[in-house]
Amino acid sequence: MFSGKSDELIRRVKRALIARQRVLVFKPRLDDRYHASDVFSHDGRRAEAVAVRDAAELRAHLSDPLPDVVAVDEAQFFDAGLVELVLELADKGVRVICAGLDMDFRGEPFGIMPELLARAEYVEKLFAVCPVCGAPATRTQRFVNGKPARYDDPVILVGASEAYEPRCRKCHTVVTREVQEIL
Repeated sequence: MFSGKSDELIRRVKRALIARQRVLVFKPRLDDRYHASDVFSHDGRRAEAVAVRDAAELRAHLSDPLPDVVAVDEAQFFDAGLVELVLELADKGVRVICAGLDMDFRGEPFGIMPELLARAEYVEKLFAVCPVCGAPATRTQRFVNGKPARYDDPVILVGASEAYEPRCRKCHTVVTREVQEIL
């Protein structure tokens, strides 16, 4: 989180619009942190979008002719149908841009992202800055009542700076099952 993924997606969408390409932007309906439908970056940039429940609903918004560009923010929250749809669109010549977290708060692969990453032609991994030590932040630290989340906490919890902080590998903490048993 906080690495500029949504900001980069918005930048690419705006460039496509300047080039007069037909663009559709989607996000998962459960992410309503900044707006019910539009994609927002943490610093307030936005792109008009359609909030959808899943890949099937996203597919229903596609019409003939297909858009030139389909952008999907927070792709980690989508079901496996998104991978199939992305491949189908790419095979038809649609440029597909997906932004999302590759790891969950535990530091483990997040949802469909490993499959999307493996099948993508281009992958750009962005990093935030660890506020503890200043190193590149490759992880997402979740907090519950000001303390690091437990390993068995739910994987999906939509939030922003009130619940999450970027961290490097060294400063990232997850209370493991073993530590929970000691506590």
